Amino acid sequence: MKLSTTFICSLLFTWTGLCVAAPADAARPMIVVNEEDVKRDEPPPHGAIGMSTAYRISDAAPAPRSMEFRKRILHPKAEIGLHRIDHDEVYYVLSGEGIVHSDGMTQTLKPGMAAYLYKGATVGIKQTGTQPLSLIVSYPTVAH
Repeated sequence: MKLSTTFICSLLFTWTGLCVAAPADAARPMIVVNEEDVKRDEPPPHGAIGMSTAYRISDAAPAPRSMEFRKRILHPKAEIGLHRIDHDEVYYVLSGEGIVHSDGMTQTLKPGMAAYLYKGATVGIKQTGTQPLSLIVSYPTVAH
């Protein structure tokens, strides 16, 4: 038999006076994602230059959601091609080395470094060095 939260709270309040009802806009339960469950090999976005391993972590969270959070490993000589972004975006390097581009500027990124890229910029990132480039890419799902 399934009892409603309201009914249980009513009983607890009556018996103890301690029940606090959950707010109407309570958060949804968390989603825990094992990256191996969302892993796939595919060409990188925006030009399909080389190969990458994508971990589409936020894709496992049911809609509606307000952000994308992905891990991507760019294999040697692979790159996320130049593309205009309609939101702020962050590339955070976990391992390897790469060159990030934003509106004609370039900067080398190494582990522990992040590029904060602004809405309206034309951006991309290329793997350089001897090891694959492992990075986190995160951005909002809607323009803010």
